[in-house]
Amino acid sequence: MKGRYFKQQERQVLEDIIQHRRTELGKNFLNQEIPETVLNRLIGAALAAPSVGFSQPWEFVIIRDLSIREQIKDCFEVENEKAKKIFRTKPSYDQFKLEGITNTPVNLAIFYKPSSNPILGQTSMDKSGPYSVCLAVENLWLMARAENIGVCWVSILDEEQVKQILNAPVENELVAYLCLGYVKEFTDRPQLELANWERRKSQESLIYYDSYQGNSSQ
Repeated sequence: MKGRYFKQQERQVLEDIIQHRRTELGKNFLNQEIPETVLNRLIGAALAAPSVGFSQPWEFVIIRDLSIREQIKDCFEVENEKAKKIFRTKPSYDQFKLEGITNTPVNLAIFYKPSSNPILGQTSMDKSGPYSVCLAVENLWLMARAENIGVCWVSILDEEQVKQILNAPVENELVAYLCLGYVKEFTDRPQLELANWERRKSQESLIYYDSYQGNSSQ
């Protein structure tokens, strides 16, 4: 069976989705449910991601229960207090609502599940397993943007505490904790860029030829 080829118009749509993908802050989410059919499409996109040795080493926990999400938020609050001390010289930190744990309809915890058997392509670089899960996260995120759904990746969490709350297997590794929901608006540029938290790096400053010893493209 022959594979599909895509037209220029289709490629442009994909480029637009990639360029307009955003990380949402908690204050931008709406109190609006995500239909089950839409959520299934997001999960389906994640499952279509490439993985080392076709190992598909991902597992998903869909969290709607408010009491569980409140426990996760408590975990966030503890870790966020630590982060505030680290970023105390940046007054803008307190202006951000860096999570949407309880004000989004769906949270999604995505885990890497190691295999007890050798995986093709993973025998030298063990991290290619968790990296595969990151590809699933990106697939889901792009499909969410195509569905006009916002995503917030909450990384200010204690992994072991989250695993305990979710009764996750000991060997599983938490790769991403996502908050999913419809939003008030999608901004033209990332919100942290708009807030001057960081500046966008130029493509030229990030590319080297043949080795790091060679000149970059600047």
